[in-house]
Amino acid sequence: MSLARFLTSYRGRSLFLPAHLRGKALPNDLKNLLRASPGIWDLPELIEFGGPLIESGAVANSQRHVALRIGAKRGWYGVNGATGLLQAGLLAIAKPNEAVLMPRNVHKSIIHACLLGEITPVFFDLPFMADRGHYLPADINWFKNILNEINEFDQDIVAAVLVNPFYQGYSTDLSDFINQLHGRGLPVLVDEAHGTHFCADIDELPVSALKCGADLVVHSLHKSAAGLAQTAAIWLQGDLIDPIAIERSIAVFQTTSPSSLLLASCESSLEQMLSVSGRKKLINCINNAKETFFRLSQKGLPLIKNQDPLRLILHTAKYGLNGLEVDEWMISKGITAELPEPGCLTFCLGLASHKGLVKAIESNWNKFLSTAPQALMSTSFASPPFDLLMKPTISSSNAWRSDSKTISLFNSYERISADLISPYPPGVPMIIPGDKLDKNKVDWLIEQKSLWSDQIPSCIRVMV
Repeated sequence: MSLARFLTSYRGRSLFLPAHLRGKALPNDLKNLLRASPGIWDLPELIEFGGPLIESGAVANSQRHVALRIGAKRGWYGVNGATGLLQAGLLAIAKPNEAVLMPRNVHKSIIHACLLGEITPVFFDLPFMADRGHYLPADINWFKNILNEINEFDQDIVAAVLVNPFYQGYSTDLSDFINQLHGRGLPVLVDEAHGTHFCADIDELPVSALKCGADLVVHSLHKSAAGLAQTAAIWLQGDLIDPIAIERSIAVFQTTSPSSLLLASCESSLEQMLSVSGRKKLINCINNAKETFFRLSQKGLPLIKNQDPLRLILHTAKYGLNGLEVDEWMISKGITAELPEPGCLTFCLGLASHKGLVKAIESNWNKFLSTAPQALMSTSFASPPFDLLMKPTISSSNAWRSDSKTISLFNSYERISADLISPYPPGVPMIIPGDKLDKNKVDWLIEQKSLWSDQIPSCIRVMV
């Protein structure tokens, strides 16, 4: 079957991204565009249309208008996903051989930018929930301990990256964190890829990083607004970061021929979210999601509370079940989730209604329980073997570019990794180039392989 035919023939209950749920929640003006003559929207950077880095034209006017509405000083659309704009943001705030503070659950795209920009990632650890295998957001006391550790660290830190919300919908108010970092003169880039809808300023949702004072905020418009895949935006406020530096970095990570369709989708998804009717639709989705959570909980399904009601977490490990195996079962029954993990299965409820969802999830979960062997795995996960503050043993860029060879993971003790190991999704790095593979790390990776058999490789590249 051709790819085009596959896209039109796919059936099943879509509980995955993009959040427009296979077109159900796309903005009306974009639906109208897609109904027009095929390809009519496929334009180059005409003078009247422009592009994200061109000062005049329809795109520039749109970026200025939406930035004003969203509360930012400047904004740029992206057609290479949040990935490209996160990477551009990082290279705008740090130079080669400088260090940037970032959490353990940073997306692997940030590590790729560190490799390219010769930037040192300084990781801070996060609270870990052993019952589900998830990191949780830090509180202010935890963060103050991190800042105290920085005072004794052997390398100056020039900026910070924060992640909020997490993939599974965990979120916290970043205001105190950002104030603490600004007090040290550090600009803050926030990966809010999964939280664009926080900017709608709805009481039932967490506060956006823009309101918390972040200097740069990146949104993935297909993950948390009604944009097409690959659409994203980056917002600037404050005076700590030069907008010229951002534009120069965007030019490195974005195509010189951006899709006019994707640029139109950037605008329409943001305009819809910020409109009165868009907010009403979002509130309706939130209320439906809360009702779904309540009804499934009442029926005994093991759900985990989070801060974003549009992410529904099924806690499979509570029954000794691997979420990846439950995911295979659900897919075979026509239910496709967004994020399978060893301890959980996360559904993205998106921005459209789901008729019969409670019955579908409940009945298939109970059918799986009736056929699956009991207690296939431990209901507790080992904590990752990381200190509160860590950096690679040697330069990640040097390790990545070094002469290397592939050896068995089981024989990699005391070697230096030249590899990035990062199950995707969620795309959280476990090992990065430059990490020393001490006994604790290798033993932990081997244990993880038993849980993520297809995601953790049997072999790893190490420096020679």
